[in-house]
Amino acid sequence: MSASIIRRGLELLSDDIKDAKKAKQGQAKKHQTPSKAKAMALVSTGRQGVTKQVKLLQGRRGPGKSKANVKDKRIKSAIEEFKKKHRQSHLSSNLRYFLGSSYKAKDAVTMKILHQNKGRLSRNNPERPAKKPAAPSSLFTEEEFQKFQREYFGKDEK
Repeated sequence: MSASIIRRGLELLSDDIKDAKKAKQGQAKKHQTPSKAKAMALVSTGRQGVTKQVKLLQGRRGPGKSKANVKDKRIKSAIEEFKKKHRQSHLSSNLRYFLGSSYKAKDAVTMKILHQNKGRLSRNNPERPAKKPAAPSSLFTEEEFQKFQREYFGKDEK
């Protein structure tokens, strides 16, 4: 075979070879993610959030990883949405309940609760009132004084 025949055959088959190469490259491109340089060309020139924008433009990494997941999504029910929009005040029913109750806590219990809720700092504890000194009382009774007077002075004075 001469070189001219081989050249001629390659020219005829070159179209088929080019189509096969393009098909292989097209399949490879489907699975490839855009390079960082290509993604950087699409990013705005702002300084903040550049890496995040690049990651968003690059998309998923490889053919197997999918970003679609249900982990962060919550199914909203129509009942919950209705309750959110039409909130109801329970103040009047609560007041009726508490005012209608005839139970009264004991004083000892309320004092215990108040004592527990006081702070431990000195500014939270008011000064306790000073105890009034009791009237000075004598060790001896009036009858003992009279008896002593009779014994010492000999007479009773009134």
